[in-house]
Amino acid sequence: QVRLVESGGGLVQAGGSLRLSCAASGLTFSNYAMGWFRQGPGKEREFVATIGWTGKSTYYADSVKGRFTISRDNAKNTMYLQMNSLKPEDTAVYYCAAGTYFKRTPPNYGMDYWGKGTLVTVSS
Repeated sequence: QVRLVESGGGLVQAGGSLRLSCAASGLTFSNYAMGWFRQGPGKEREFVATIGWTGKSTYYADSVKGRFTISRDNAKNTMYLQMNSLKPEDTAVYYCAAGTYFKRTPPNYGMDYWGKGTLVTVSS
């Protein structure tokens, strides 16, 4: 059974930082592209960042480029999202997901497995 468990969310002031983690089990982690997605209040789920199998290729939404960094440790079956210079508009539930290939098409973006999410709240 595949499990993706996010952690690291919380309340932070604007300009602050958080690091999210996604622990994966039940799958061959290094065979999957991984991604972070988020859903803000009253909004649809949107893409944040994705990382390829080896970690060498990454792709970001324009809204987070230069502020967020996605990474993975295949030895630990874990993916990370370092979030810096946080803004109130970054407030959302953040989800990690795994798929064979990332696709730019919502709502599932080619992802096969999803975590339950972790809440990030950025206060102004």
